[in-house]
Order: sequence, then structure tokens, then C-alpha cells
Amino acid sequence: MTVFHFFNCAILTFGPHAVYYSATPLSEYDTLGTCIKAALVYLGTALVKLVCLATFLKVSENDTFDPYQELLKALIGFIDVAGLYFALTQLTHRNISQNHKFQAVGLGWAFADSVLHRLAPLWVGARGLEFTWEYVLQGLEANANLVFTVSLAAMGSLMWLRKSKPRALIPLIYACAGILATMPSITSYLRRSLGWRLPEVVGFELSASLVMAIISWQLFSACQRPLV
Repeated sequence: MTVFHFFNCAILTFGPHAVYYSATPLSEYDTLGTCIKAALVYLGTALVKLVCLATFLKVSENDTFDPYQELLKALIGFIDVAGLYFALTQLTHRNISQNHKFQAVGLGWAFADSVLHRLAPLWVGARGLEFTWEYVLQGLEANANLVFTVSLAAMGSLMWLRKSKPRALIPLIYACAGILATMPSITSYLRRSLGWRLPEVVGFELSASLVMAIISWQLFSACQRPLV
């Protein structure tokens, strides 16, 4: 039963990444190499973030929300944006379109994040003797993170790769990118300051990821239309 629970949670956590790759044109255009390169860039970015967090953040004795520490953490979190910029603009890719490039980068980035942050807790905790919903919720949280990451990659693609775009949409593109980049700080505020429990936070993340995905899709579609 414990192994069955582990496999269920693992499929819920990592399965959507495989489904996304196989159900979209990413598999047809053989963008696996781009996904792997993006995952390696994420690992390097995560190492830089870890060093910065260990250097500049203080270890809190309680689990309260510290605005200064969270602001510093949010600023360090923008290293992810720099990593995405490198993955989108500096890596060599096959002859794939801009639409497929940001999806492949976002997918590889999100998969590496899930493996780094969720595989070990699943292996240790989901194989326990007592069933808990925590790891099911972590799987749902990984799905929301996948949507957030692909949406952020889409906004990065519009900012850095799309030269001709409607001027009226530029502030909205940057605003959406800022919201997506600071989402970890937003969820931290909900947990520590407002006292939200994990089911409430995951519900918020799933709802917010759906809203941001729709907004990102609309912005990307609007920027794809020829300017008049």
C-alpha cells in the first residue's frame, strides 16, 4: 500500500510533464534536447540561489512572516528570471519556432524544479506507513508550478525574443512576469502571515495558475498578430 501511494503521488507530480511533452508538438519537433539544456540551466541557477540564500538570509527561529527577509528572498528569486533569460536567448536550439522554444524551456525548467524539490520528500514520506494527503497536495502544487513556469517563459519570450509587439501590451507583459516571478513570496505570505494551511495555499496556486495561463495565452496570441 505504501509503495502504491508513492507511485500514485510520483505520477501526479511528474506525470503531467511527460503528458505535456507528448501531447503537444514538442515531441514532434524533438525538443527534448532543449528541455534537458533548460533543466541543466535550472540546476546551475538553483545552486547560485542556494549560495545567495545561505549568505544573505538569516535563519529564523520562528515561522513568522518577516517582510525584509521575504523582500530579500524575492529579489534573490529573480535569479530565476536571469536563468530563463539565458536559457531562452543564449542556448543553441534546433530549428524550432518561438512558440515551441518557450514551452520546451519552461517544461524542462519545471521538471528539474520538481525533481530537485519533491522527489526526495516523496521517496522518504510517501512510503510511510500512515497515509497523508500532504504528498497528493504537493503533486498538485507541482502541476501549478508547471503552469506558472511555462507562463513565465512565455512572458520572457515576449520580452526578449519578440521585437515587434503592441506598445499598449508591454506594461501588462512586464506586470505579469513580475507576478509570476514573485509567486513564491506571495504563497509564503499566505502561509506565514495569514496562516493559510497547505490545502488552501494549493487551491490558491491552482486557481492563480489557471488565471495566469489564460492571461499569458491571450497576451502571446495578441503579440503574434501582425501589427497594423
